[in-house]
Amino acid sequence: MNADPTTDTATAPLLLDGALPDFRFSRLECVMITAPPSAVYEATRELDLLTIHSPLFDMVMWARGVPDRLRSRPLPTPPTMRVAELFDATDKHDQDQPWVALGENPPRELAFGAVGKVWKPAIEWRRIEPEAFTAFDEPGWAKMAAAFTVHPYGARRSLLVYEARTACTDPESTARFGRYWTLVSPGVGVVLRAALRSVRSAVEHRDRPGPVRVDSSERDET
Repeated sequence: MNADPTTDTATAPLLLDGALPDFRFSRLECVMITAPPSAVYEATRELDLLTIHSPLFDMVMWARGVPDRLRSRPLPTPPTMRVAELFDATDKHDQDQPWVALGENPPRELAFGAVGKVWKPAIEWRRIEPEAFTAFDEPGWAKMAAAFTVHPYGARRSLLVYEARTACTDPESTARFGRYWTLVSPGVGVVLRAALRSVRSAVEHRDRPGPVRVDSSERDET
């Protein structure tokens, strides 16, 4: 799943277009970063989702875990949640990890996806291997694919795009996900923007010691 390097990046096919070409629901956010695409790509790959913090982001993540806490089944928190771990894992068939790498095109794209019934109070995941993701059509599920894509912008800047797409496998699951999406879409935007700002901070302030935190003064807009 590699794009032709001679193709203009503005018109080259996206990995997402191959992994999930037909979809009903989507959210796209982007950020301008003062750094070349290669630096932005590497910082995106090293993004640790557990280091992202802002008031609204923390609230969204806390609220998402309420059903499991009420059932006394809190999910264990891993030490890290680096994007690169999906692509560098030695065990590509880890059944405990529903998210799988769908393709990588350095230094431009990282695509990953998962299948689940996210509208349930406690999400039910279905592990689908990357090679089976696009064709998977068993009724009752939502197929979710996301990608970071880096575009050069002028001589010294890059545009980092974070897109999330969802397609459901039958009308009933589409209706269920649609009701769920109406409620969570603004929160998904918060999560995407917080991730983008974290990458921007890592790249533009990479000489600063210590973990990267999103400045709470950067207002989340929903």
